[in-house]
Amino acid sequence: QLQLVESGGGSVHAGGTLRLSCAASGLTLDYYAIAWFRRAPGKEREGIVCTSARHSSEGGTIYADSVKGRFTISRDNTGTTVFLQINNLKPEDTAVYFCAATHWPVCPEAIDSHYDYWGQGTQVTVSS
Repeated sequence: QLQLVESGGGSVHAGGTLRLSCAASGLTLDYYAIAWFRRAPGKEREGIVCTSARHSSEGGTIYADSVKGRFTISRDNTGTTVFLQINNLKPEDTAVYFCAATHWPVCPEAIDSHYDYWGQGTQVTVSS
């Protein structure tokens, strides 16, 4: 079974930058659509971005309006890790961030049940 491990979270001041990582154990991530979700205090888990499988002829990358322009998802060249670059962090970005994978090569709707594998989450805290 695919194992996902997030890292890179931490406590930063508003305006700062973080790069989160989602690393797979034992399998390449190239054939999965990969998403990042976040759960802010007192809120439901929110899908913020998904990128389709590498070389997929359909689909692409989709960002939620709340993060578009500040967050960037990417894959490393080896296919083992997916990154989430976060620029100009805001206090409202404070949340636990999760990566998730689906066997579907094209990004599905950002619903928890559409994803087969989840990491444990990494905490991001942004102070004003």
